[in-house]
Amino acid sequence: MNQARVGLLVAAALLAVPLAASAQQPKGQPKGQQPQEINLDEPETPAEQPADQPVETPEVADGGEEGLNDICKIDPTACPTIDMNKAAARDLNPQMYAVQQIYALRYQRFEVNPYWGLTMNDQFVAHNGPGLAVNWYITNVLAVGVNGNLYAGLNSQSDFNFQTSRAGRVGQPVTEYQWNANANFTYVPAYGKFAGFSDFIFHYDFYVLGGVGAISTRPIAVVDPDNRTFNFEPKIAFHVGGGLRIFFNRWFAAMLEVSDYIFFDKLENPEIVDGIGSDGRPNAQNPDTWLADGTSFTNNVQAQVGFSIFLPFTWEYRLPK
Repeated sequence: MNQARVGLLVAAALLAVPLAASAQQPKGQPKGQQPQEINLDEPETPAEQPADQPVETPEVADGGEEGLNDICKIDPTACPTIDMNKAAARDLNPQMYAVQQIYALRYQRFEVNPYWGLTMNDQFVAHNGPGLAVNWYITNVLAVGVNGNLYAGLNSQSDFNFQTSRAGRVGQPVTEYQWNANANFTYVPAYGKFAGFSDFIFHYDFYVLGGVGAISTRPIAVVDPDNRTFNFEPKIAFHVGGGLRIFFNRWFAAMLEVSDYIFFDKLENPEIVDGIGSDGRPNAQNPDTWLADGTSFTNNVQAQVGFSIFLPFTWEYRLPK
């Protein structure tokens, strides 16, 4: 009986040894190799492929681009006609535009500018009147044009100067203007925008101008109005100024300009020549005695308030390619 029990124990031990070995062998591990420790912190490496196994490569169409022939088969009108190899080999000259396009382009557009002029520097007589300017922009910042002012019938002498000269025979020689015309160059050095009324963006520009023209003036008879009368005569005038435009859309803007019309004017003689001339008339009635000697350097500074209309109303941007 004891011998039978010993035999069963030995048989069980012999069977347990192979089972334990198979339990420790990882699945898929070839027999006869030692188990390998696995470190979970290291990245997983792909299993090496046998050397004799071929590597699959994607198919490339005849045109040199993957899948282009498939597009041509489905829709021939969508088949690319560009040689990709030549296109990729060409030289590139990229241009980056980092600023916003100009809101109101002026290049090759006419500006029609009606305005009203107000005298700023003459306290004795006001030379107010309407005016009109027309400019053609050669570039976006440079323009040539003309402007003119009409003063005839709108000059107004101050009451103080008139009453003083009549009562005390003392007064400031003044002149009245008839018209003024100039040819000008305009330059726009600054352009920008600002926010208004919380929701609106207004674009503006600042411009300067200069030119030459003529102005027709005559003295106002203040010292001896009973005998003296004067005729209008044109004089050479120079025009300098600067202004501000505020655009409400791409072709309409309000403008404010300050202009100085510079010329040499002739004034009334502040003295009355007494006596009788060789022709038997009083010297006070001789036109040669009505004007003062020499000329007076005159600045007619006026504020011009109006609006600008740019023609044509629309345009297209043309950028280099």
